[in-house]
Amino acid sequence: MSTLVIAGGTDGIGKALAERYVERGDTVFVIGRDPAKGEQYLERARRRGAAERAHFVTADLSLLARTRGAIEEIARRTPSVDALVLCARHYRSDRTLTREGYEENFALFYLSRYLLGHGLVASLRKAERPVVVNVAGPGADPGVVRWDDLQLRRGYHGGVALGQGGKLNDLLGVAFADRYATTTGIRYVLIHPGVTATGFSGEYDAETLEHIKSMQRHAKPVSAALPPIVAAIDDPPAEPLSAFVEGHRIEVGSRGFDGVAAARLEVLTEQLLTKS
Repeated sequence: MSTLVIAGGTDGIGKALAERYVERGDTVFVIGRDPAKGEQYLERARRRGAAERAHFVTADLSLLARTRGAIEEIARRTPSVDALVLCARHYRSDRTLTREGYEENFALFYLSRYLLGHGLVASLRKAERPVVVNVAGPGADPGVVRWDDLQLRRGYHGGVALGQGGKLNDLLGVAFADRYATTTGIRYVLIHPGVTATGFSGEYDAETLEHIKSMQRHAKPVSAALPPIVAAIDDPPAEPLSAFVEGHRIEVGSRGFDGVAAARLEVLTEQLLTKS
């Protein structure tokens, strides 16, 4: 049996994955910011006779201190991690700073995933076939990255923030695979499941909300989004880095996954984190 960590596992795709693997007999740590939703997850596991395999870690992953605390707690509670699944994100129509001073989308959608991946390397490397599955949206045009304004102080838009976040996660995957694949065997998989009828976590202005409602009406059900993610968890690709859009593999040797850009982002990220 495997041990999974699912960031953003109380809603949508993350929730469906958590329940699937607990029911299968695996151990699943869900990270989420809402204790009530965490208790609901644990209660469902208790009803299935799986209380000892279901764990909830309360953490607002937009806060670096809370993300680091979650990493430490998981490392204390389990000797190894087979799969880290990164799902958490939250749309904001208005630019919002966390109390640590970071733009919230940047902190949640990118920095938390950076910290969780690097922070759990020691636990992942103990597994037989470790994998990080980053549910983000690979393949976007690299031109979306505002290198001189990563936290969008100028011209903020929620869609722009998420679009840039997806590309930052592409580059995160490139740098992570380059650093760890040959020494730890950890595979990094970037997945875009397609538009899925999840809760669309966010705070929307009226115009964007209407668009979201339209998307929800035409989106695929969560169950249809799971197969490529489950495949990556259960049978990680042999390559250090791979990317899939709606189940179709895309090329990671293109300029969208540029190693120079990935190294540049890693340096900028480490500089930001050193100040926190």
